[in-house]
Amino acid sequence: MNKRFGILAVLVIGAGALLGGLLGRVPAKATAGEVTPEVVVADYRTAMALVEDGYAGKIDLERVTDTSIQGMLWSLDPHSSFFNREELKKLDEEQASQFYGIGVSIFQHRDGVYVQSVLPGTPAEKAGMRYGDRFIEIDGKDAREWSSSEVSKNVRGEKGTVVKVKIDRAASDAPISFEITRGGVPLPSVRNYFMLPNSVGYVGLTGGFQQTTSEELKAAIADLKKQGLKSLILDLRGNPGGILEQAVAVVSQFIPAGKTVVSVKASRFEQNRELRSKGNDPNAFPLVVLINGGSASASEIVAGAIQDYDRGIVVGSESFGKGLVQRVFRLPYGTGLTLTTARYYTPFGRSLQRDYSHSSIYEYYSHNSDSDDPDFETPKPEGVPVTTANGRVLYGGRGIEPDVAVDRPKNGELRSRINEAAFFFTRLLVAGKVAGLENYKNDKQNFKQSIQASEIQITDRVFEAFRQFAVSDPANGLKQENLQALAEYARGRLRQELATADYSYEAGLQVQIENDPQVLKATQSMAEAAKLVEIALIRPISR
Repeated sequence: MNKRFGILAVLVIGAGALLGGLLGRVPAKATAGEVTPEVVVADYRTAMALVEDGYAGKIDLERVTDTSIQGMLWSLDPHSSFFNREELKKLDEEQASQFYGIGVSIFQHRDGVYVQSVLPGTPAEKAGMRYGDRFIEIDGKDAREWSSSEVSKNVRGEKGTVVKVKIDRAASDAPISFEITRGGVPLPSVRNYFMLPNSVGYVGLTGGFQQTTSEELKAAIADLKKQGLKSLILDLRGNPGGILEQAVAVVSQFIPAGKTVVSVKASRFEQNRELRSKGNDPNAFPLVVLINGGSASASEIVAGAIQDYDRGIVVGSESFGKGLVQRVFRLPYGTGLTLTTARYYTPFGRSLQRDYSHSSIYEYYSHNSDSDDPDFETPKPEGVPVTTANGRVLYGGRGIEPDVAVDRPKNGELRSRINEAAFFFTRLLVAGKVAGLENYKNDKQNFKQSIQASEIQITDRVFEAFRQFAVSDPANGLKQENLQALAEYARGRLRQELATADYSYEAGLQVQIENDPQVLKATQSMAEAAKLVEIALIRPISR
């Protein structure tokens, strides 16, 4: 057995010892048929020795060891996971709300990965990268068929190191090369915020719960109050969760101090605990929380507490259903693992965790209440129901069910094709490559974070040029009747792409949000949300 395997085997042995320690003391000698960590390690060593001696091929020992640990953890539950050095470093960066890279928002389109937006003040912006640049090489490696995750992995790195990037630009006949020195790139939780009509503020808390989440939210609300905020939409859609204490701090901005936000029921080696709201003078405006199948963990804690205390209305579709608590354990050589050590429950005792006992890892993660599958059925309510002061009956064991369900728009595949065509058309438009519309050429974003209703209107002339472009290229998969049926949507998507190209990703997202059916339903739910403020803040119930 070589030295490399000897080093890597420590991870398996350490993980086995960790698991054994958490499960209780084990006897020094196993009785017949008894499985102990010592037996597991002995079996693993024997199996690995046979593989090394008899396998007809080259063995990647690091990969074998990594997958062995991962398989052990996934036999416990879907959220206990192994992290190699690179993955653990990325986890640490995300929780610190910053990483080191070049500073671009990227998106994978049908023929490669493109720059969707450049972040102001970052190395990419200083180097001159733009909306619509296509990655063709990174550090001399062909990147044309890479996924967005592969591009992201290769442009990130140590602070101060140089990455060589070659891109294809619509306005240039030849590829353009950059040498970019990596620097700090912010990774905020609040991706954008702005005012909607009728004094409704919108905050997109979609970037996870990191160390700065609560302060980011507080600052966004303070700014919106100056702009006339009288009610708020808090968007948690697609937010995968993060730091537990930050979820508590977010809820504390909306409910009185001293109330249970979440109960953490731990294994027999740790203490159960209740995390309570802190601070004084919570915000008293009407509140609507948006969730979907991508809202998980800390997002569900926030939505569940708001729902239990009748503090606001939850709109959208069912959340993911992650109520397992992971603790990060550092292993030798820069690796680590997350191990489930507890479960989350809402203030009124609802379990957030969806059942995983009868499904594979793939089935568990591919489950989505936003599914387009006509055979998809929402699971039946589970657990003991609880009733809020307003009379709402809520169930546990399935994540958070919205008070007001809003289905995703139909024609999802057709809309995706329009999205692709709108991107490629806008890429040419801002490069000055659309005949008769050369005045739309723009060499640099101005980084405005929001857009006014009067700005960047899609004229009939622009839409006609888009229509001709979309139907003339077979790769778009669009016909005249497709665009006619979804003309209003197509105009909105074009405006979103142009706002992104000329202003910023945030401005483009604002255009999308203003036409989002779930957001529109949220604004319509504000009257009901206003009725709940008295229940939650003026005559709150104790629990």
